[in-house]
Amino acid sequence: MSGFSSRNVKYMRAFAEVWTDEQIVQQVVAQLPWGHNIELLSAKLKSIEERLWYARANIQNGWSRSVLAMQIDTLLHKRQGAVISNFSRTLPAPQSELVRQTFKDPYIFDFLTIAHDAIERDVEIGLIEHISNFMLELGRGFAYMGRQFPLKIGDQSFVLDLLFYNVNLNCFVVIDLKMDEFRPEYAGKMQFYLNILEDTHKSPIGALPVGMILCRSKNNVVVEYALRDSNRAIGVSEYSVTQSPPPQLQSILPSAEEMGREIEAAEASLEDREAEKKRYFINH
Repeated sequence: MSGFSSRNVKYMRAFAEVWTDEQIVQQVVAQLPWGHNIELLSAKLKSIEERLWYARANIQNGWSRSVLAMQIDTLLHKRQGAVISNFSRTLPAPQSELVRQTFKDPYIFDFLTIAHDAIERDVEIGLIEHISNFMLELGRGFAYMGRQFPLKIGDQSFVLDLLFYNVNLNCFVVIDLKMDEFRPEYAGKMQFYLNILEDTHKSPIGALPVGMILCRSKNNVVVEYALRDSNRAIGVSEYSVTQSPPPQLQSILPSAEEMGREIEAAEASLEDREAEKKRYFINH
């Protein structure tokens, strides 16, 4: 065979050196496009097991090559299933592990820029405005049901920050967003919501609803104590966003348009200098 670039030949050799088990190649790696395999070879993954984890996850989720690279960069294999929860105690054995593996800790909302003085409502709105990125970070099976979802009990009304239905888990998932560190009372509030939801919005197969509390930070020991006596399935994870500069700095920083004009001017100046050099060498 001929016509391969030297780079491709090097990748072929690396492929053969990494995937020495022919059975793995046939059953897993062969299902990925060549570009995805190059991404797995190029990424700074420490072991065959990690590469195999991402290969199987890619097959299951159908990621593009860029999404695969993003999941590797954000260390998905370490975040998946790392949520602190009471799932093993409040859910049946087969379902509890599936629910645990569905959630992550931390969640990375790097597509979201939040101001210093933002409130929880700002985070909700930002996530819905970037719903495709949000759903990608949540993972497979999530169907968006609504933001500030109303629940009415008697003559009182309550709202859920975000409500989803997960078709893989066959249950409703409530997400409660907090802009601060986890507090024990957040678990009590989530249990209250899940109690109402089970009566007002039943799963078609009767699966119990699940609650996820997303906080900017948490003390794992405090979370474990807070969930110890809860009889509802609740998990707690951290999330990170891109922090925009405070107002006092925003006033002195250039805008995107100003930066664009400065870059264009710098490039034009550089082109002028290069042209002047060429004219000098031609004339001398």
